[in-house]
Amino acid sequence: MSPERGALPGGRIAVVGGGPGGLYAAVLLKRLDPAREVTVWERNAPDDTFGFGVVLSDETLGGIEQADPVVHDALRREYVRWDDIDIVHRGRTLTSGGHGFAAIGRRRLLQLLHDRCRELGVRLRFRTEAPPAADLARDHDLVIAADGVHSATRGAHADVFRPQLTTHRCRYIWLSTDLAFDAFRFDIAETEHGVVQLHGYPYSRSSSGPHSSLGPRSSPGSQPALDQRSVAASGSRSASPGDGASTVIVEAHEDVWRRAGWDACPVEESVEQCGKIFAAALGGRPLLSNNSAWTAFRTVTNARWSHGNVVLLGDAAHTAHFSIGSGTKLAVEDALALAACLQEHAALPDALAAYEAERRPVVQSTQRAARASLEWFENLAQYVDQPPRRFAFNLLTRSRRVTHDNLRLRDPAFVASVEAEAGVAPGTPPMFTPFRLGGLTLRNRVVVSPMDMYSADGDGTPGDFHLVHLGARALGGAGLVMTEMVCVSRQGRITPGCTGLYAPEHEAAWRRVTDFVHTGAPGTAIGVQLGHSGRKGSTRLMWEGIDRPLPEGNWPVVAASALPYRAGVNQIPHALTPEELAGVREDFVRAAERAARAGFDLLELHCAHGYLLSGFLSPLTNHRTDAYGGDLEGRLRFPLEVFDAVRAVWPAGRPMTVRISATDWAAGGTSAEDAVEIARAFAAHGVDAVDVSTGQVVAEEQPAFGRSYQTPFADRIRNVVSIPVIAVGAISSWDDVNSLVLAGRADLCALARPHLYDPHWTLHAAAEQGYSGPGAPWPAPYRAGSRTPPTGRTDGPKQRLSLER
Repeated sequence: MSPERGALPGGRIAVVGGGPGGLYAAVLLKRLDPAREVTVWERNAPDDTFGFGVVLSDETLGGIEQADPVVHDALRREYVRWDDIDIVHRGRTLTSGGHGFAAIGRRRLLQLLHDRCRELGVRLRFRTEAPPAADLARDHDLVIAADGVHSATRGAHADVFRPQLTTHRCRYIWLSTDLAFDAFRFDIAETEHGVVQLHGYPYSRSSSGPHSSLGPRSSPGSQPALDQRSVAASGSRSASPGDGASTVIVEAHEDVWRRAGWDACPVEESVEQCGKIFAAALGGRPLLSNNSAWTAFRTVTNARWSHGNVVLLGDAAHTAHFSIGSGTKLAVEDALALAACLQEHAALPDALAAYEAERRPVVQSTQRAARASLEWFENLAQYVDQPPRRFAFNLLTRSRRVTHDNLRLRDPAFVASVEAEAGVAPGTPPMFTPFRLGGLTLRNRVVVSPMDMYSADGDGTPGDFHLVHLGARALGGAGLVMTEMVCVSRQGRITPGCTGLYAPEHEAAWRRVTDFVHTGAPGTAIGVQLGHSGRKGSTRLMWEGIDRPLPEGNWPVVAASALPYRAGVNQIPHALTPEELAGVREDFVRAAERAARAGFDLLELHCAHGYLLSGFLSPLTNHRTDAYGGDLEGRLRFPLEVFDAVRAVWPAGRPMTVRISATDWAAGGTSAEDAVEIARAFAAHGVDAVDVSTGQVVAEEQPAFGRSYQTPFADRIRNVVSIPVIAVGAISSWDDVNSLVLAGRADLCALARPHLYDPHWTLHAAAEQGYSGPGAPWPAPYRAGSRTPPTGRTDGPKQRLSLER
């Protein structure tokens, strides 16, 4: 085999499944090596298809153009393009422009790919069930399993691919209508049964010829496009009977779907009812079905994508929710990558490994965005009372891929209108708006998150390190700087390097820090986080082995129940008696009194991350049978008693917050629903804000890490309980902070690692956005650094000519 020709020169290739991904893989592989024998098995007829229109991004179209200009030219003549997104809710249409979409009918897309396959000599076997992949693998060099979300190939080899299928909480149905919307349309209906939403987009526009563009209907973001109340009453703005077609997906939370009776009535009857609900959007036209059925979306992942010479592609390997329009896009991009890797690698195992290595990170990123989007729609009811422009902005940024800055580039007038509605001063990024928390006004929305430094002396006294560490971040512009978890007793330390507030010398040392912040960085608030390590105490410094017991000098640990953090590794804690609980409560009270005298502006009670109070809240760590265990009310009892006791001695004008773990990321643990009730309970007891973190409660947790991955929990608490929240968790950019604040998902954003990387993160965020104002004042000694230093010569002559060889 010649390496220049790549894997499988002249080989036999079987493609199981004749969807867009499988067909396009066949096209590319045959085009790259005409000697190959490529066969596609499709059990349906050539003109059968399910669904209606499909969306392709400009990025995907660019890849198609480079790989096969013939297919691209055929698509270009057929697809419909548009730029606007309409959001219709409560009689008002808000429009955001500058987005750029392309769509084509699924049946037409398949016809174009069929034609290209025949032109190249690919064998198409319609109305034919493919032989099992194991049989095909014996007499083919490569088997591509593109057999969809219900992949028989994946199921037959589940022990190797190790698929995981997650079913979600909404039901949806894929429909069509015989008019072309002039924008991507989200229509929100509040019915007697609950919220129902429509996702719609055009894929055919017959009156404009085979290829048409639905460009901006007015200047993007102009007032007529932003607020057109008449549209909701009269339907689509520019469609007429027979004027093309649009995909219409109707979706509802499963509870709403059942209350509406759609689980029990014929599909045709439910479709007719949906047509009445969205009659204004449809202009009186009916919704059309094509063997459509209500279904719950399932996210598919696989531990492996290949098995010998069998490889998964498209929905067989992965799915992503339709609300970000990614199914066909991902399948086509899979085909492009697979063909390229087969061309670039001489050996098939190397090619398949390279294909998976290239595509898996892209797919995982898309799936994270898709999950954020689908969960937003699952929880849609909690947003419907938001002001109209905030609601629209929230919807547009739901996946976290479209952000404040990105949307401002696409449609600056739209974003300006959202900011104006929210009371953001012109020229001020949302993150630099003030926020009042109890009796404390913070000048911006940035919080330096509590970060354990493990750098105190041997008995909890903070020193020069803490003065410099916290002082530098106070000078860096954040509205609020938080200490690490400060322990309320010697026994309550995590490590020997943890700080405390259980001795008079601790109070004096902390006073030195707060005095510096208040005088050296006036306008910056400093807060203290009080906690007790519980069963996670008596361990080494983080860099010596996180959560590992000390090699010597261990002290006994206590907890809600006698359950070790790691069985056989960590100590078995002593289960606190009611009398001992009273003593711990007094430790918190005395520490709070010292914190008040030390000059802290805010106090946070640490009820997260598996430490003592958190251990009472989680059913995985609290197995008590007395009044402090059992149901959630019992598990809340001791944390609330501590909160009440601390609140009683904490100065009335200074706010109190509580940090919680909103999920344990483990089966049977604290759930998102529990977190709402926990927040509601603390709100009833007078907490000023809830700091919403997750996990670190049990060692066997399985977090869903990703950008801003914890923020949906804060979002839910804020919008269900109606209490201020602090969001935390992989928030790394000022764009994320602006997006979360403006969308109403968080009031404050706490950042940890970015402040370790750059103590002046907030001031630099202001400089990068061209902002100078009261939300981010530079300390007088630092003002000369408020502009980015030059990095080298930039005034050289520009290149004028480019010569081709």
